[in-house]
Amino acid sequence: MNSLKPPLSSPLVSIITPAFNSAKVLPRAVASVQAQSFDDWEMIVVDDGSADETFAIARELAVQDARICVLAQPQNTGPAQARNRAIQAAGGRFIAFLDADDAWLPEKLERQLAFMQEKRAGLSYTGFWRVSGGRRHQVQVPLSVTRQQLLQGNVIGCLTAIYDREVYGTVEVPDLKMRQDYALWLDLLARSGPAYGLDQPLAEYFREPGSLSANRFRALVATWRLYRDHAGLSRPVATWCLSNHLMKRLLRG
Repeated sequence: MNSLKPPLSSPLVSIITPAFNSAKVLPRAVASVQAQSFDDWEMIVVDDGSADETFAIARELAVQDARICVLAQPQNTGPAQARNRAIQAAGGRFIAFLDADDAWLPEKLERQLAFMQEKRAGLSYTGFWRVSGGRRHQVQVPLSVTRQQLLQGNVIGCLTAIYDREVYGTVEVPDLKMRQDYALWLDLLARSGPAYGLDQPLAEYFREPGSLSANRFRALVATWRLYRDHAGLSRPVATWCLSNHLMKRLLRG
């Protein structure tokens, strides 16, 4: 991977981690990054106006590891603005995403960066484990996806995505309450594509039991608004895309 390294001393990868009331889970996310077999990274944790000990824990972790940078929002702004605060501060060529309540497997960065180099990919993603109530389900991903295909269902897990600023420049997350990561992938692929998928489970997405059903209707409405307002799709096209999106979610499990 040395051929990817820029001539200056900036880290190769900047990891974007928004954190809101994440005191119990943030150490797990940080530990999973510190355990990476590839160590040329910086991790930018943005405390998004937490009411718990998130900021204090993040600051202590940063004291112990100089590769960790901690920023703080004065009040809760939502994940889009928190991620963008980190992206603005990022020094790495590659922008990777890991939320505070998720984790990576140790070879995630090493394998994915090598894969991106092999495919000459500007945007990549991997498979992952969905963990809920002690049960693990492997989420598999397609080997590639175009923007048109992605409109029919988001197959890019945010905790697995990496984009290359040498291909796209610095692209920030659209300021949406929900589905902002999905909107970012669509924006990137509108510039250049396809995105390439490494179908290996290299991350862990932790979900509280019952949380999906509780948020299903809100997520459905947010996806519809994304299609209509952000992507600018007509009502018939948006309806067709949403139908495909729902079908793929049911098949994926």
